[in-house]
Amino acid sequence: MAVPKKRTSTSKKRIRKNIWKRKGYSIALKAFSLAKSLSTGNSKSFFVRQTKINK
Repeated sequence: MAVPKKRTSTSKKRIRKNIWKRKGYSIALKAFSLAKSLSTGNSKSFFVRQTKINK
């Protein structure tokens, strides 16, 4: 017969939630940093071809 699991404590829930949020924050920070380096042209991992626009 199925028995319900014990309830997770509030503190444990908060800890897990904060870890999950921190992971997302660090990934977002890396993505922003990469975008910044691409826009300034200082990227060492991506090669972006610059095109000249004739006006």
